[in-house]
Parts: sequence; structure tokens; C-alpha cells
Amino acid sequence: MHFTEPKWANAATESAPVLNRELQEMLTRSGFTTVVDLASDIRSTSALRRRIESGEVLGPRIYTAGSGLYPPNGIPYYLSDLPPEIRRLLPQPSTAAEAGAIVEKNIASGADVLKLFTGSYVSPGHIKPMPLEVARAAVSTAHAKHQIAFAHPSNLEGVRIALESGVDVLAHAPDTVNGVDDALLAELVAHHMSMIPTLKLFSEESSILSIRAIVAKFHQLGGGLMFGTDTGFVTDYDLTEEYRELALANLSFKDVLAMLTTAPVARLGLKDEGRIAAGQRGDLTILSADPSSQNLSAFTQVRYTIRAGRVIFDKSQAAP
Repeated sequence: MHFTEPKWANAATESAPVLNRELQEMLTRSGFTTVVDLASDIRSTSALRRRIESGEVLGPRIYTAGSGLYPPNGIPYYLSDLPPEIRRLLPQPSTAAEAGAIVEKNIASGADVLKLFTGSYVSPGHIKPMPLEVARAAVSTAHAKHQIAFAHPSNLEGVRIALESGVDVLAHAPDTVNGVDDALLAELVAHHMSMIPTLKLFSEESSILSIRAIVAKFHQLGGGLMFGTDTGFVTDYDLTEEYRELALANLSFKDVLAMLTTAPVARLGLKDEGRIAAGQRGDLTILSADPSSQNLSAFTQVRYTIRAGRVIFDKSQAAP
């Protein structure tokens, strides 16, 4: 399973062959039969999901957060190139009541999970926190509907808001690391919070050694890790660097295999996915190399991706 932030901008209008190529480049050639989209225009995402489930295009099962929730006047600066009509749709609740209403609307539109930006980079080096009462209301509304909540924390304050509001999963490791210590990580573990490292996203930052150390310590303390990237926001779809970074964080083949399979299944409360057994969905990824005996980059050498017994990617038939 892959946690990511694709945009699916043209899902409703692109032809099936074009969509098949885009999904192949982003997801199915990397072996993913199920993905969790952690921020997109839910109208396009829902349209794409319908086209996949109808069999019109080949693709993974999609769970979506729909619109992420941002702090008041807190849209990240790196989204400044979005068209104004799209930026106006990005919710920035300033009260608890407004946050709850937005989450209810998201759910009614087809969202499966909640995504909050508890710490948002409004300019380089400047992180705006989400008000705690806003985050709490959003998470409480999602939990009442049996949905789990993800947070983009960015820094210590963003992590604290995520923790105190009841968020279930950090959608990224914090990349502004000041004050993120072992005691805080132990507190996250005690509250059964999971983390998606997305180390490739931070691999060129000066703090990457510290970010890796946070991921390694969180795991050492018993924290649950799940696999994810910013594929879709990041247009380089090669996952080799993500696996390399996970190895540098002292994660083993078994650790990463669990991040890809059983850990997200358990976190999302799914019953018939994540393992090979009678009665399961028949979702399989066939590799050309063995990551247990080689390095973790063997996870990128996908030969077939099979969803519910149907081949949705065949390397021998794929464009180079």
C-alpha cells in the first residue's frame, strides 16, 4: 500500500489510454494495488476511482482524503502555482464548528480518511500551526464516522497539535527537527500514532541525518511505520531513493515489507488485504529480484502487479 498526494487533475476528461499510462508511471509499475491519496480535488479523484472500479482503466484501489484542511490563511507556499479557482477551494477553517462542517462535507463527497496540515510552510522556514481547537474538531468528526486522521506536522508544534488533537498518523516525519526528542517520540508511540517517513522528500535537506534518526528511533521505540511518498506532488516517480533512505534509517527487509503490506492494512482496519491466503483479495506484486537477499531497491524491480487476480501491470508489455 502506498500513501501519497497525487492531484488527478484531469481524471474526468483524459482518455483511458492516457490515464493508464499516467497510473502506470505513478503507481502500478511500482507494484501498488492499493493507494491512499492524502490530498486532492475529490471531484477528480472520485471520477478516477469510478473509472477504475468500472474496469474502464487499469489502476489501484484508491482511498482518499479529498481536500486537506489548512490553518487559517495557511496554504503552503509551494502550492502558489495552483490556479486561483483551485486555491479558493482549499479549506482553511478558523473555528471548530467550521472544521467539523468541512469534514462532514468531505465525507459526504466520498472521502475515506482525514488529512490536516497541523504545521504548514506558508513561506520557506516559516511554519503556521493549525489552531488546536480546529484540529480537535476535525479529528473528532472523522473519528465519529470511523475514519482515521493524518497530519502533515512539519515541526515540533505541528507534531504536538497532531498528538493533542488525536491524529492517528503523521503523514511525514517532521523535517524541522528542533525539539523533536526521544521523549516526544515515546509519547507518540504510547498514543499508538503511526508515521509515514517520506524520506526521499527530505533527502537533499541539511537535516536529513536528523530526520532519519527520528524515524529510526520511533521504530526502535515500537512506533508503527507505513510506506509513502509525495508521488504526484514530486514528479520523479522513481522510488529507489525512498528505499535507499529507509535502509540508511536501519530498517530491514522485513520492516519495509510490513510497511508496504500488513502495517497499513492493520492501521486502516482492512480485513482481506495485506497477505497471501485463501479468502484474501488476490492482490500480488511479483518482483524480478529478492529484496531479502539483495538491497531494498529490489522492491522497485516489479515484474507484475496483480489486483484482485487481474494483471494491472506487466513489465514485458510496458513502455520503457
